[in-house]
Amino acid sequence: MTAILTPEPQNLTDPTEIIPVESASVPAKLTFKQELQIFTSTFFAVFLAELGDKTQMTTLLMSAQSQTPWIVFLGAGAALIGTSLVGVLVGRWLSRHVSVTTLETATGAILLLIAAMLVWDVVQL
Repeated sequence: MTAILTPEPQNLTDPTEIIPVESASVPAKLTFKQELQIFTSTFFAVFLAELGDKTQMTTLLMSAQSQTPWIVFLGAGAALIGTSLVGVLVGRWLSRHVSVTTLETATGAILLLIAAMLVWDVVQL
């Protein structure tokens, strides 16, 4: 925990008084091992989530039709990097404005809503 000293007066009679202010904006430096763990868990989570999904099926079909698998690979890879970049930037922005607990709760609620809509579609058939 880092304390930052600011020249904001605690009382208005002594404007030279300096008070400590706790700062949450100074993140702790991660070790290489921690960074590697984050990288590895992110890689496997995304890799497993993408296996067999519509993106992979689309890439498979485009590669089969185009007869240029390396061009399809480069295009699909660039698209996945782009969507991942959007996710990282939005996640970073949200982390500065919304608590992690709120994000987890909202994500859970959205996933439950999607699940309920899918069940509703199946029941309607």
